[in-house]
Amino acid sequence: MLNEIAKQANAAITEFLETIPMKQGEILVIGCSSSEICGKRIGSGSSEETANAVFGAIYPILKEKGIYLAAQCCEHLNRAIILEAAAAEKYGLPMVNAVPQPKAGGSFGTAAYRAFEHPAAVERIQAHAGMDIGDTLIGMHLRPVAVPVRLSVKKIGEANLVCARTRPKYIGGERAHYDPKLG
Repeated sequence: MLNEIAKQANAAITEFLETIPMKQGEILVIGCSSSEICGKRIGSGSSEETANAVFGAIYPILKEKGIYLAAQCCEHLNRAIILEAAAAEKYGLPMVNAVPQPKAGGSFGTAAYRAFEHPAAVERIQAHAGMDIGDTLIGMHLRPVAVPVRLSVKKIGEANLVCARTRPKYIGGERAHYDPKLG
């Protein structure tokens, strides 16, 4: 089962990055319920093995492309974000003192904290794009104009997969012209 979950996560991130080419240094927020992946209600069956399988399938691809992974914690840490300290510094994000655990922060946040070279916790971000695995509600961590991204991968394990990219706001009214390369 873990191999199949890792394959699904790998297929999802690969297709996502082919559909939405992200730039080096941008942030991708991922919310991931290992409970939902395993077919349980969110928050009721945290699985470190499952979270590690998803993280292990996604993180190396992002790291190779120079994209920062931001792992959303669960509600017990108020959906705080775990990311590399370099990303927090680059984007001027104030760090907070929190170390996620499988049942207080979530297994995916814990996997990220353990794997990152210099992990940091922050309260909020405005990511360039996001993947929500298991209805974890990542919208609070996306830039203001989120646009759905449809993938052929609809689930990872039993968890729903919803993806989004962001674009700059359109301003100026009916006579305005927009740069199609921006969004």
